[in-house]
Amino acid sequence: MKRTATAIWTGSGKEGKGNLTTQSKVLNNTSYDYVSRFADGTLTNPEELVAAAHGGCFAMKLSFVLGAAGFTPESLEAKVTVTLGDGVITNSHIELKAKVPGIDAAKFKECAEEAKANCPISKSLTAAITLDATLL
Repeated sequence: MKRTATAIWTGSGKEGKGNLTTQSKVLNNTSYDYVSRFADGTLTNPEELVAAAHGGCFAMKLSFVLGAAGFTPESLEAKVTVTLGDGVITNSHIELKAKVPGIDAAKFKECAEEAKANCPISKSLTAAITLDATLL
């Protein structure tokens, strides 16, 4: 399986602008720029997209891990914060809030840690990955 996305950038690093388009067209000429990446702009940016990808991948992987253990999650909310420092993503922190009927705290933690270690996006990151998991 392969997926594609295209980034087009015009102009200098600070004054330029870019557009992102994904194969699915969920992003279709979606704008990004310097201000949105390094200040308080309103457009998207690569780190935000990495955070979204990591959260989505982790939540889906956790659902599979829980299913293999005999549990069906009612809800999994993974908020991911990606930290960029010195031109490198240094950390991806997952805050998980989960409703999983019938699971005990120890098994929940085990499943969450397995998903953290084995989701494809986690495996692709060289950054430190941290997890705070709360069973509701």
